[in-house]
Amino acid sequence: MESLLQFFKRSKEFLDAQTISIGTASLSLADIVYVIVACVLLVYLSSKLRRWIVRSLLSKRSPDIGVRQAIATIIHYIVVFIGLVIIFETTGIDLSSLALVVGGLGLGIGFGLQNIANDLVSGLVILFERPVKVGDRIQVGDTTGDIIRVGPRATTLKTNDNIAIIIPNSEFTSSRVINWSHSDRMVRLQIPVGVSYRSDPEFVRSLLLQVVGTHEGVLKKPEPGVMFNEFGESSLKFTLRVWTSTLITIPIILRSDLNFAIRSTFMEHGVEIPFPQRDLHLRSSSIPLPGAERGLGSKT
Repeated sequence: MESLLQFFKRSKEFLDAQTISIGTASLSLADIVYVIVACVLLVYLSSKLRRWIVRSLLSKRSPDIGVRQAIATIIHYIVVFIGLVIIFETTGIDLSSLALVVGGLGLGIGFGLQNIANDLVSGLVILFERPVKVGDRIQVGDTTGDIIRVGPRATTLKTNDNIAIIIPNSEFTSSRVINWSHSDRMVRLQIPVGVSYRSDPEFVRSLLLQVVGTHEGVLKKPEPGVMFNEFGESSLKFTLRVWTSTLITIPIILRSDLNFAIRSTFMEHGVEIPFPQRDLHLRSSSIPLPGAERGLGSKT
């Protein structure tokens, strides 16, 4: 028992030994351990607070998860900042004496971490302006998917192949982003259709509207429409326009279903879908073929 007490006593004396001085403050090993443990607890508890705000506190006041996450993230940063100030003040560190050191260090780090800083600032812009939010269907370059998380540095996108893609936030503020569901989740699809010149355009129009009227993924309001675009080289060209809100994440499935149904309906009613055709005209010529004078030409 006495040996254990002596161990703690010597450990305390060792930790209380002054190690470094910052301005007018002197830090012991015990102070350094306190700062490290306090910072870890601060980050852990603030993360717990952030999740509680999103899931419990704001769940009834705001059904939009994007709004809840934005508010919770701002509160998280404020709590961490205030907590760090309290931790440093309780250890006797004068924060004003660190201003010059932090400024110089920040300048040096800033040159090396410009991209990360740009992503963090872009993350704040996304949280405040909300050009994209969790649940949106977006397209960035050749990548299309649903947003499942908006973080301070990057946004997570989930594709139809169940692949999570991490996109830096700076891409959302510096490049073109297509948001399919910014105001609502209703989009219009356009499906080109070509039929033979022997077909009646009014009959074709009625068949196309009949096809979309039986599909559950097509909205009745706004009403579907058929546009007679032009007289093509080998077909009459139409465009079928439909609206959907349930198949916005998989528009290719809706397009495929309608193409199958259109093909089946046209075959049932004898409407021909032509393939490109070319007429080739051959003319006789008075120019002799090479080798004809030597008897090498073809004989008729």
